[in-house]
Amino acid sequence: MADSIAHHSSTSQPYRLDVTIDRSSPTPLHVQISSPLAELILDGTLEPGTRLEDEVSMAKRLKVSRPTARQALQHLVDRGLLSRRRGAGTVVTSPHVHRPMQLSSLLSDLTNAGHEVETQVLSYERAPATPEQAAFLEVEPGTEAVVIERLRLADGEPIALMRNLLPADLSPTREDLETTGLYDYLREHDTIPVTATQTIGARNATTKEAQTLSESRRAALLTMTRTAYDADGRVIEYGTHIYRASRYSFETTLFTG
Repeated sequence: MADSIAHHSSTSQPYRLDVTIDRSSPTPLHVQISSPLAELILDGTLEPGTRLEDEVSMAKRLKVSRPTARQALQHLVDRGLLSRRRGAGTVVTSPHVHRPMQLSSLLSDLTNAGHEVETQVLSYERAPATPEQAAFLEVEPGTEAVVIERLRLADGEPIALMRNLLPADLSPTREDLETTGLYDYLREHDTIPVTATQTIGARNATTKEAQTLSESRRAALLTMTRTAYDADGRVIEYGTHIYRASRYSFETTLFTG
């Protein structure tokens, strides 16, 4: 087992892990590098935003091959513990987001969990509902509806790309959505989500989605489709959201029948 020491450096210098490589160990060399790094990230020793030395420097310093150093860092990228940023190098990501399965605003959930949250409204369109949109909202085609697309960021990292369809008379303005969660707004305006049907799935990102979410091409995404109803059974929102699987998970409590 490798003996690892956290080597602290100034914020202007990349972080270097001082680890003794045991070449007689059955543990692969790249794991001897990635495991102690992962422990330091998970226990908070390495804070989000900490920049790590590049693979060339790491390979030379630890006397391993460059592919070994690359594999060690890539393993942590794949786990969502590190990210590669153009111009910034390899940095420690923000903590993984765990969201409870309940009728709540993602903005509020993230804020309550201690994350710094930002919302970018990518598009906001008010128009008569198409037949497909009307079916989702359970209204007559041509009824005024609003389609919203937002990018939600936590601690500066993209987390989710959200597309929502609402009846126009219930919809917040574009400005409202930049500062307030959708469900928080609805509740504040006496539209209470009471029940919902929801489907969770997974798929690979399209090229555009990967770019928007700062993910690699065809990265794994979590998907969520939800139709929410008020106490009278009216559809108040239909949402199709995608989340970075490397940074996001849903949590639920199960009970015996």
